[in-house]
Amino acid sequence: QVQLVESGGGLVQPGGSLRLSCAASGSIFMLPVMGWYRQAPGKQREFVATITTVGGRTNYADSVKGRFTISRDNARNMLYLQMNSLKPDDSAVYYCNSPTAAASKFAYWGQGTQVTVSS
Repeated sequence: QVQLVESGGGLVQPGGSLRLSCAASGSIFMLPVMGWYRQAPGKQREFVATITTVGGRTNYADSVKGRFTISRDNARNMLYLQMNSLKPDDSAVYYCNSPTAAASKFAYWGQGTQVTVSS
């Protein structure tokens, strides 16, 4: 029922940029906080960034501070992640979700979008 569709990933060289988009159903998008997560092969899914629905307050993982910018368009139910100065360690499948939903073992996840940073 919940729909989360991520897009914008691709292959880029170190130092390059990508802009990810997430189209979310209103039921989840209107939760207090939305965010981006990522999962690399053999690793746990990890928090990347969050933004509040009201006020647009942001929070970032230390590993991406100063390089990534999360934003949202409430009118369009869209979430974005501008990624600059990409590093090989940023390579992962990126997902959007709400922190509250993501904390559940039974959380719904979209297909994600693959980001590969390689020279």
